Amino acid sequence: MTHITALYAGILALIWMGLAFRVVKGRWKHKVNIGDGANEDMERRIRVHANATEYLPLALILLAMLELGGVGHLWLHGLGVVLVVARLLHAVGFSKTSGASFGRYWGTLLTWVVVTVMALANVIHFFI
Repeated sequence: MTHITALYAGILALIWMGLAFRVVKGRWKHKVNIGDGANEDMERRIRVHANATEYLPLALILLAMLELGGVGHLWLHGLGVVLVVARLLHAVGFSKTSGASFGRYWGTLLTWVVVTVMALANVIHFFI
């Protein structure tokens, strides 16, 4: 048995920890103990971390269900790589600006695509 989901969970957890550290660094920099202190930089740092927190658990559960269901390794790696790239693009793009950016747009779009594909694959896999 392989543990492909564990690989991507580990990589994504490290990204998530990096985003958490950015929030802490922002708190030190802006002297904000709780909330965002009405500071746009802090608000953005918190939202980038929160966005990852919102999407990663479901995405990893869907990936794990596909792996447990016997989906091929190439598919699992493909989905995992796209998810990692998507979350990096989103984090970098949104960290730089709260407005539209290449990274934020493509990170969001790729996240939605990979989660939708995994969700549909899980539903279809149930019926076949």
